[in-house]
Amino acid sequence: MKTIHEKPITYKISDLEARLNERRDNYRERKIFDGATGAEIFFNGRRLINFSSNDYLGLANHPQVVEAFVAEARRSGIGAGAAHLITGHRAIHHQLEEELAAFTGRPRALLFSSGYLANLGIIAALCGRHDWIFSDRLNHASLIDGARYSGARLVRYSHNNVADLAVRIAQAPAGRELLIVTDGVFSMDGDIAPVPDLARVARSHGAWLMVDDAHGVGVMGRDGRGTPSHHGLSIADVPVLMGTLGKALGGAGAFVAGSAALIETLIQEARTYIYTTASPPALAAAIRVALQIAQSEPERRTHLFHLVDYFRARISALPFQLLPSPTPIQPLIIGSSARALEISRYLFQHDLQVAAIRPPTVPAGTARLRITLTSAHTISQIDRLIETLAAVSEIV
Repeated sequence: MKTIHEKPITYKISDLEARLNERRDNYRERKIFDGATGAEIFFNGRRLINFSSNDYLGLANHPQVVEAFVAEARRSGIGAGAAHLITGHRAIHHQLEEELAAFTGRPRALLFSSGYLANLGIIAALCGRHDWIFSDRLNHASLIDGARYSGARLVRYSHNNVADLAVRIAQAPAGRELLIVTDGVFSMDGDIAPVPDLARVARSHGAWLMVDDAHGVGVMGRDGRGTPSHHGLSIADVPVLMGTLGKALGGAGAFVAGSAALIETLIQEARTYIYTTASPPALAAAIRVALQIAQSEPERRTHLFHLVDYFRARISALPFQLLPSPTPIQPLIIGSSARALEISRYLFQHDLQVAAIRPPTVPAGTARLRITLTSAHTISQIDRLIETLAAVSEIV
C-alpha cells in the first residue's frame, strides 16, 4: 500500500526555483535589524540613521507608550486569546474604539488586526459581484486586493484625476452599489488625494467614498485627525475612514470609523474581522497613550513639517527628481531599479538606511528612494543625508 509520502515532490520545488530565478534581477531581500525603531536603528552592531520608518511622530519607543504596553501585558498577558466575537474583545479594546471615534469625529470605530485585513473586510462587506468599485491607479495594494476579493467590478481611474473618475463612474449601470476608494496620503508618492472633489463625485452618483488614511492619521489635519480634517471634511463627505495604528501612532493594527450602521454591518459581515484573533490588549493600551500624546504635543507635527520643508529646500540643489510631496514621504525618482539599488547600497555603506522601491510596487521606470522623515529626526541627520546624496550623485 502506497503512503502519501511515496510520490516525490521535487517537480514542485523545481517549479518554484524556476519562478524565483526569473525574479533575480528584481529580487526582494530582508535585512535583519535590531533594537527599537526610531531615527536610528541597528544592523549587525552598526548604528544607522533610519530614513525608512513610518513612525512619523516618534511614538513607537516613547517611554509612556512602552510603559502602558508593559503594564497591560502584566495584567492581561500577551494575547487576547480569541476573536473579538468570542472572548477576545476586552474593555481596553472598546475604550480605544471609542477614543478613535471621537478623535476622527465619527460615532463609532472598529479595530482590525492589520490595515490589510481592514481593507479586505470593509470593501467585501460593502460590495459584491454585481457592484462597481472605482480605485485610484496608485492606491495601496490592499485596496486593490480588497476590490478583487469582493468580486465587484474594479475600475481604476488615473491618479488623482477627478475628471477621469467622473467619466468612468457615469458608465456604471443603475441599481449597483458604487464605491470610490482612495489613499488619503499616497504611500509611495507622498501626495494628498483631492478628497473634496472625490466627495462631490460620490454625492452626485450616490456612491460610497472610502479613504484609506494609513499615512494621514496622526500627521494631517487638526491635531493629526487625518486627511478629511486636513480638507475640512466631515463624515457626510467621507462616510468610510480607515486608519492604521502602526505608523504615526507607533503600534500595529488598524481601525475603521463611521456611522453606527456601518460599524454594525462590519461586525456582522466583515470576515477578516469575524475570523481573526483580536489584537493584544497591551497593544490597545499603548495606542491609547500614543493617541493622547499625538493630540497633546502638537510640537511633534510642527517639528516634522519643519524638517519636510528643510529637506526639500536642501535637496533641490542636487540633481535628483523630487516628487512634489508636502508630507513626510519624500520620494526621489531614480528611474532604473539597478541604479536605485546601487544608491541605496551606497547610503547603507555610509550608515544611512534608505529603502529602494522598485516595480511592481511602483510603475515601471519609476524606481525610487523612498525617504521618510519623522519628528525624531534632527537637522544634523538630514544634513548628513543630503551630504551623502550629493557625494553619490557624482559617482553613480
